[in-house]
Amino acid sequence: MNIFAQIIAERLNISAKNVDGTLALIDEGCTIPFIARYRKERTGGLDEVQISAISDQYERLKELQKRKETIVKTISEQGKMTPELEKRIADTWDATTLEDIYLPYRPKRRTRAQVAREQGLEPLAVILLQQRERDPERAAQRFIAGAQRPAGDGSPVATVEEALKGAQDIIAEQVSEDERSRQQVRGAFRRTAVITSKVVKAKQDTDEAQKFRDYFDWHEPLKRCSSHRLLAMRRGEAEGILRLSIDPVSDDECVERLQRHYVYGQTPCGRLVAEAVEDSYKRLLKPSIETEFFNLSKEQADDEAIRVFAENLRQLLLSAPLGQKRVMGIDPGFRTGCKVVCLDAQGNLLHHEAIFPHPPVNHRMQATVHVQQMIQDYHIEAIAIGNGTASRETRAFIEEVTPLTSPGGDSLSSDATKSPSGDHRGGIPVFVVSEDGASVYSASKTAREEFPDEDVTVRGAVSIGRRLMDPLAELVKIDPKSIGVGQYQHDVDQTKLKQQLDQTVMSCVNSVGVNLNTASQHLLQYVSGLGPALAKNIVDYRKENGAFTSRAQLKKVPRLGPAAFEQCAGFLRIPGAKNPLDNSAVHPERYAVVEQMARDQQCAVADLINSKEKREAIRPERYVTNDVGLPTLTDIMKELEKPGRDPREQIEEFEFAKGIETVDDLVEGMELPGIVTNITNFGAFVDIGVHQDGLVHISQLADKYVKDPNQVVKLHQHVRVRVIEVDRRRNRISLSMKGI
Repeated sequence: MNIFAQIIAERLNISAKNVDGTLALIDEGCTIPFIARYRKERTGGLDEVQISAISDQYERLKELQKRKETIVKTISEQGKMTPELEKRIADTWDATTLEDIYLPYRPKRRTRAQVAREQGLEPLAVILLQQRERDPERAAQRFIAGAQRPAGDGSPVATVEEALKGAQDIIAEQVSEDERSRQQVRGAFRRTAVITSKVVKAKQDTDEAQKFRDYFDWHEPLKRCSSHRLLAMRRGEAEGILRLSIDPVSDDECVERLQRHYVYGQTPCGRLVAEAVEDSYKRLLKPSIETEFFNLSKEQADDEAIRVFAENLRQLLLSAPLGQKRVMGIDPGFRTGCKVVCLDAQGNLLHHEAIFPHPPVNHRMQATVHVQQMIQDYHIEAIAIGNGTASRETRAFIEEVTPLTSPGGDSLSSDATKSPSGDHRGGIPVFVVSEDGASVYSASKTAREEFPDEDVTVRGAVSIGRRLMDPLAELVKIDPKSIGVGQYQHDVDQTKLKQQLDQTVMSCVNSVGVNLNTASQHLLQYVSGLGPALAKNIVDYRKENGAFTSRAQLKKVPRLGPAAFEQCAGFLRIPGAKNPLDNSAVHPERYAVVEQMARDQQCAVADLINSKEKREAIRPERYVTNDVGLPTLTDIMKELEKPGRDPREQIEEFEFAKGIETVDDLVEGMELPGIVTNITNFGAFVDIGVHQDGLVHISQLADKYVKDPNQVVKLHQHVRVRVIEVDRRRNRISLSMKGI
C-alpha cells in the first residue's frame, strides 16, 4: 500500500483501499475525469470531488516529505541530529508541528540572543532559568569584561545589567522556539483571536476608500470572519486604506499562562525569567503567531473563494447551448455603432458589418434594411446580443425589425427558442448574452489566429454569437478570471486558482464530451490525456486527412500513443461513425463487452441501442470479469440507452421588465424579473436589466436560513426579486427574494 494512503484515508474518511487504488492510478498518469468515469472498480466508485481531494492531499504530503528531507539534512549537518529527533520528524505529518520541531535548528539572521551567546552569556541564561541562584547580579558579575568568564567570540559585556539583559534575550528566544509555548499561544489565538480593521485617517475621505467604508472600524472573532470579508479587508490593507491586526482577547492571560511554565516563584531569578517570558511573547511569539494566523486565514479564505469561483465557472461552462443554428451576433454600441456578424451552424464567420440604429448617428432605417437583408441572405435562425452598453436599446430595435417567422417560412422548433435571456416572439428568437471576457478574447493570440484579418470588434461579436451556440466550446478560449463569476479572484493565490479552474474546465469538457471532427484546438486541449501539443496534432491531422471516421484513427495522430489514447478516447465523439459506440461514452476498451451483449441478443450493436426490449433482456452481472465490474457495466447500460447524451439542460425563455432600463427607473418595493449572474458566499448578483447587477444578500435569498447560496440559486437561473434599497453614490442595488 502507498505510504500516504492511510494518512489520506483518515483525513478524508475514505477507505484506505480505495485511496490506495486511486493513488496508484494517479501515479500511472491517469487524469481525474478518466479515473472517475472508467476506473470505478479500482476506486470503489469515488467521484471527481473525492478523487480531486485525494490528489490534493497526495501533492501536499509529497511536498511535506521533501521538506522533511531538507530538515533532516540541515540538522544533521549541524551535528545535532539524534535518533529520537529523527524518529519524531519521520512520524510528523502536520506542517505546523514539523516547523515547530525545526525552529530551534533553523538557520536564522543574527538575533539579539545570538549576540548574547557570542558574548558567552548562555551559561548565565541557564542559571537564571534554573532559579536557584539567590543573587543573580552576583552571578552576572562573572560574565562582564575583566572577570573570569566563559569564552565567547562576541564583544565584551561591560555591565551587570548588560549581562542580565543578554541572558534574558537568550531565554526569550528559547521560550519563543519552544513547541509547548507556541502551541499554547496558538491555542489562545485559535479560541479567542479577533481581527480588527481600522481606516488610515489620511485616506478616510477619499473616493477610493468608500468601497471599504464598512471596514473603517470593524472587529469580529477571526473564526467567524467569512472569506469575502477577510479578502475585502486584505485588499483594503494592500491599497493602503485599512490597517489590520489579529489579537487574542487577552495578552495578559497569554503571558500569565506562559509564565506558569517557566517561573517557579517570586525569587530574583524568577522575576527576571518572568520579564524574559513577557518580552518573548510581545516581541517574538505574538508577532510570529499573528503572522501565522494571518497566513492561515488568508489561505482558508483563498480556498473558499477559489471553491466558489470554480463552482460558478462549472455552472457557466455547463450553461444550456442553443445548438448548431445559424446565428447573428451583435456587439451593441451607441457612438461606434453595433458590430453585426453572421455565423453558420458550425460558428464560421460568413459576413460582418456595422449598423448605426442609435444616437448620435441614428441611421435607423438603413440599419433596419441591412438587418433584414442579412437575415434573409444568411438564413439566420437566432440572434445573440451582448449585454453591455446599448444592449436593451439594441434588443428593442432588433425585436421591431425581425420577421415573425424564420427565413424558411416555418416557425422555429421549441428547443431552439429558449434561452437564459431569449425572446421567442413566434419567430427568430433574440437572446441577450454575457459579454464578460469577450474583449479579452478579441485581443488574444487565439482570436488573432482564428481571425487574422479582422479587428477586435468583429472578433468580439463572433464570440458573442458562438457563446449562444455552445458556451462551453467558446468560453474555454478565455482566461477564466476574465469571465466575471468569481469573488476577489485577483487577490487569491494565483497558482492555486489556475490549477483549480483548469481542473474545473477539464471536468466540464469531459463530462459533456467533445465532437472530434468539429472541436477547436482550445477545446481539445482540455480533453483527458491530451493538452495543447496533442490537440494541435489532432487538428492538423484532421486538416490533412479529413474528418475522423473512427476513434481508432486517433492512433495515427503523431505522438498520440497508447497511454494518451486510453485517457482521451472515451471523451471524444464521432457523430455518424460506422461504429455507433464511437459516438458514445463507452470506452473502446469495453467495445468487446457490448459486442458480446449484442451477439447474445442475436442483433447488431446499433439494434441494441435502438431497442429498449433487447436492452432490458440483458443481465449485466453475466458479463462481470476480473477487469469489468458492475459499476462499469451499469454505466455501459445507461450509455446504450442514450448514447452521447448532452448532460446540459435546455435553455429557457426570459425577458426583462419593460420600461426599467436604468438605475433611476428603480423604486423601492418594485418586483422585477432577473437573471443570476454571479454567486458568492454572501449572496447572489442578479441582472435586472439596468446595466448594474443588484445583490441579493444571503439573508434575503429565502424565507428560511440559508447557509450556502448555491442551495437556493444557480448561475443563469431566472428569478423574481424585490428592490429594497438603491445606493446611487456607491452604485449599489440591494434586492430580496423573500416572500416572492
